[in-house]
Amino acid sequence: MKTTIGIMLALASTGAIANENPQHSFQPEDVFQLEYASAPAIHPEGGYTVFVRNYMDIMTDRKYGTLWRADNKGELRPLLGGDANDHSQVWSPDGSKLAFVSNRSGSNQIHLYWTDTKDHAPVTRLTGSPSNLSWSPDGKWIAFTMFTPKPSKAPVSLPAAPEGAKWAEAPKYIDKDNYRFDGAGYLKDGYTQIYVMPANGGTPRQITTGEYNHGGNLTWAGDSTSIIFSANLRDDAFNQPQNSELYSVAVADGEITQLTDRVGPDTAPTVSPDGKKLAWLGYDDEKMSHQLTKLYVMDLDGDEPRMLTNELDYSVSDVQWADDSRGLYFSYDRHGKGHIVYQNLNGKRSELTDEMGGLSYGRPYSGGDFDVVGNGQLVYTLAHPHRPADLVLRNGNMKRQLTRLNDDLFAHKQLGKVEEIWYESKHGDYDIQGWIVYPPNFDPAQKYPLILEIHGGPHTAYANTFSAEVQLMAAAGNVVLYTNPRGSTSYGEAFAQEIHHNYPSQDYDDLMDGVDAVIEKGFIDEERLYVTGGSGGGVLTAWIVGHTDRFRAAVVAKPVINWYSFVLTADFYNYFTQYWFPGLPWENLAHYMKYSPISYVGNVTTPTMLLTGEADYRTPISESEQYYQALKLAGVETAMVRVPDAPHGIYSRPSNLIGKVAYILHWFEKHGEKAE
Repeated sequence: MKTTIGIMLALASTGAIANENPQHSFQPEDVFQLEYASAPAIHPEGGYTVFVRNYMDIMTDRKYGTLWRADNKGELRPLLGGDANDHSQVWSPDGSKLAFVSNRSGSNQIHLYWTDTKDHAPVTRLTGSPSNLSWSPDGKWIAFTMFTPKPSKAPVSLPAAPEGAKWAEAPKYIDKDNYRFDGAGYLKDGYTQIYVMPANGGTPRQITTGEYNHGGNLTWAGDSTSIIFSANLRDDAFNQPQNSELYSVAVADGEITQLTDRVGPDTAPTVSPDGKKLAWLGYDDEKMSHQLTKLYVMDLDGDEPRMLTNELDYSVSDVQWADDSRGLYFSYDRHGKGHIVYQNLNGKRSELTDEMGGLSYGRPYSGGDFDVVGNGQLVYTLAHPHRPADLVLRNGNMKRQLTRLNDDLFAHKQLGKVEEIWYESKHGDYDIQGWIVYPPNFDPAQKYPLILEIHGGPHTAYANTFSAEVQLMAAAGNVVLYTNPRGSTSYGEAFAQEIHHNYPSQDYDDLMDGVDAVIEKGFIDEERLYVTGGSGGGVLTAWIVGHTDRFRAAVVAKPVINWYSFVLTADFYNYFTQYWFPGLPWENLAHYMKYSPISYVGNVTTPTMLLTGEADYRTPISESEQYYQALKLAGVETAMVRVPDAPHGIYSRPSNLIGKVAYILHWFEKHGEKAE
């Protein structure tokens, strides 16, 4: 999967990488060599695991993934071979076939792989892209979801252009509530519907209709006659964006039956192997910016739901039933670690590992994948500070790492050491967790510049996991600090809710306390302090330069600068106005502006660069443009980096990740020279 690269990209050629032999440290072009494992799917008999082997293609500047097989001894081989983008693999109940989505036939189609003959072939000719594949318990059917166009007629009739004339493109009429989403752009007319098809191929049949999105993962009733899904089918769904329910749709006639009814989301349904119970995730909605996701279960004969994780102060995800239907496996993040546990229906819980993670190779976010079969054979993605995700097998007391996908790259590379720290917040009685990343060949007797790197969200968490961006910053001779200030997840609900209607606020103090804790170690040049962050981290970076002048330079990436304009231009505007703020902006002007970095632009003296994707609809580039022009008017040194065609997730194109770090280091290096 590796690609031989014989070029040095701009960042290295400018001397930004500070190392006696740059080839011995992590280089920008090495980003294209990264691989990671995801989506493990253990064969039902437990002998091997099929997973997605993700890699970067330097010629197309895209991340791709193909299906590979790892047996329980760690022997790897491609399942199918060739160049393609494979994903969403799911085993048939008897393990004789694997269904997955692939573009091998030229567009995304459902493919089947037969284990006895090793044959594989597309079994659909869809005009859209299928997702959420699910086998019926009897193995005869495959259900999936797919966006189904429903074009609407323009409200006006325009004359046709004369033959040969070149008129402008016709105006576009928009009247839908949510009309664009980050990463998807302006939405086409239509809705996500549920389909079923014969398991050996054939014509898919649409079984849901109506002007609603029937999305999320699908699970079959035990008798294979109906499918359970999550959706918000309310007429006022726009005003209740979090109020989804679980429904059952009959395969025979499309009749829909509502299964849950409460204020709050009900998602991720999964039916037990014996077909008697239903588990799902959700919470009672209190309109908080962060609310813990809980695990529920009920008998399908109509018993009242039971909450199984009431005392757990962390959000639950990735629920899977045990084969005997007596308990469930699920994951949660605690203190930057990904925990996988088993819990029986009586409430007894046992931890299997706290090592899951590694999927976010750009910045060090938490989050991972796992699968479990039989009597507890578990395969999960491993979080490690010096490697993107690999696979680990646990079976009873036996533990074995199945993949080492990046050893060929990193065997001769010296990465920055990652060290966990805890420090006391001066505001309140919280201890704050963070990580220091040291440059290669670190010498504690020397003085180093310090980069404070701030996560987004704001309700997310960093972890002790690999980060290409942070390692590139360290390879350039910087000490890098990243932390989880209040508002971060994985430290309990109260800690996350500290910033509800109060963001930014004392999370700023937590970040400054972290900088002070590293300075106290004695190897930081206090004249070369830098700060950067993206999304929520961009908000906090802009907040920081408006409240202190201690940083030599700052890079504000994909920020919100003005909460008033943000909620009127962001994609999820109906959510943000209800959950992040006490009301509509024109009714709460003082509140919106109190927490807007634009209100403090008059205090800024720090040279500040802006960096945002031009196709970002989560924190639109108009936010960066506001701040750029405000800084110019205020006489502050500034620059703006616009990443063409990039959505909020800039690092989805490997070259954009490289370019982002290159410009950040350029800005810091430029102003570090002034300090000297």
